[in-house]
This record gives sequence, C-alpha cells and structure tokens, in this order.
Amino acid sequence: MNRTLIFRIIAISLFVAGTLYTQAQNPPHPNSGGAPTTGNNTTVGGQQGGAPIGSGNFLLIGLALLYATKKVMESRKEQSEV
Repeated sequence: MNRTLIFRIIAISLFVAGTLYTQAQNPPHPNSGGAPTTGNNTTVGGQQGGAPIGSGNFLLIGLALLYATKKVMESRKEQSEV
C-alpha cells in the first residue's frame, strides 16, 4: 500500500511538473518580425492561423497514462488472484 501511494504521488507530480514547465513560446510578429509599414499584415501560420497542438498533446499523454495505469492495476489484480 505504501509503495503504491508513493508511486502515484511521483507519477502525478511528474505529470503536473511536465505540464507547467513545457509551455510554448510567444508567436513571432507578423511580416517576418518586421514592424508593420502598411495595413496588409499577414497572419503567422497561413491564412487561418497556426494549429494549436499543445493542448492536444497533453490530452493524449494524459489519456495514455490513465490507460497504462488501468492496465497495470488489472494485471496486478490478476496476479494476486492466482
């Protein structure tokens, strides 16, 4: 019981620390970083803007961790029954 609790605390701490310390940097200024001289600024990342992939990665990693935890717990339960 004590070992499982310590493992859970470490896993949750690593996940929280990873999400807090891996933030994206600010996007570059339009027009390749130059100051706007006319009113026709171009957007960064194309006409529609860039894709926000940061939140999706954290969601995918979080779901993968939950799935792996479930599988580990099931395998431990099967081993204790045998």
